[in-house]
Amino acid sequence: MSDRPQLRVIVYDIADNRRRRKVAATLEKRAARVQESVFEARLSRAQLARLHQRLKAHLAEDDSLRIYTIPDAALPRCHVEGGPLLADGARYWLF
Repeated sequence: MSDRPQLRVIVYDIADNRRRRKVAATLEKRAARVQESVFEARLSRAQLARLHQRLKAHLAEDDSLRIYTIPDAALPRCHVEGGPLLADGARYWLF
């Protein structure tokens, strides 16, 4: 099985400003911010696992972190209106 990069959507809900800034700074090094607490990146499983470990170090029990993988086959069914382009330079809308 190939470990080629796939589009990952990473979202969080963190009430504490300090932890939220640390998570955002970690994500900004590897992903594109597309909304305030929504990031996108093309990552392999190995890259995602390393990023996930770094993110978990900043989370508390009441924080929420979600990571979604968008398969390449689903990309033609996606579209975005407004905001920055996605990590691969395209516009998508999930439905």
